[in-house]
Amino acid sequence: MPLDIQPELPPLRNDPDGSVRVGDTRVLLVLVVEAYQDGATPEEIVLGYPDLDLADVYGVIAYYLRRKPAVEAVLAEYHRAGDELRAKIE
Repeated sequence: MPLDIQPELPPLRNDPDGSVRVGDTRVLLVLVVEAYQDGATPEEIVLGYPDLDLADVYGVIAYYLRRKPAVEAVLAEYHRAGDELRAKIE
């Protein structure tokens, strides 16, 4: 019996504030990608963020690997905004 192969959307959603979150959780895309960049496996990422679904973590990593420049630009903006906020607070 052949597999019924269907396209799947990445398990990501945009919040009104511009944050990109994973699945139905409040976990940010940048946190999952940075954990992966730091060498964590998808299983380890789920251990760190138990609200995440393992399949969603794999989907996020696949999305990242296929769109590295765009996702890394989002990460850079996330860090730039964080640095700006820290500077205001200090």
